[in-house]
Amino acid sequence: MILNVAQRVLIPFVILFGIYIIFHGHLTPGGGFTGGTVIAAAFILGCLNGRKVSRILEIEYLSKTKCISSIAYGLVMVLGTFFPQQMHRIVPKGVPGNLLSGGFILPLNIIVGISVACSLYIFFDLIGDGCGE
Repeated sequence: MILNVAQRVLIPFVILFGIYIIFHGHLTPGGGFTGGTVIAAAFILGCLNGRKVSRILEIEYLSKTKCISSIAYGLVMVLGTFFPQQMHRIVPKGVPGNLLSGGFILPLNIIVGISVACSLYIFFDLIGDGCGE
């Protein structure tokens, strides 16, 4: 009973905090890996009483999402390496200190956050008892 109420109250705030860490990773300590870890911890917190938080936490869906985010990361890195001027026209550098000031750092943080959150939850589900299916 207490765990169910705590989950309903805490999980949205933990996910929101993870998203905040991802989006402010180029301005403050944090970033994609840290934010993805926090989001994965929220998903794992939802599994502590033996049921999934949402249907999106299926292993097949998360595996596909992780693969797509890994491909997107590689694509952005390759395009940025070979076509830096064209990429900076798409995402400008911006004004230092603003949220959109990091150029491609913010999109890369988002991609890494998605990949890390999916990976850590998949590890938990496969190595641990899972979510009690």
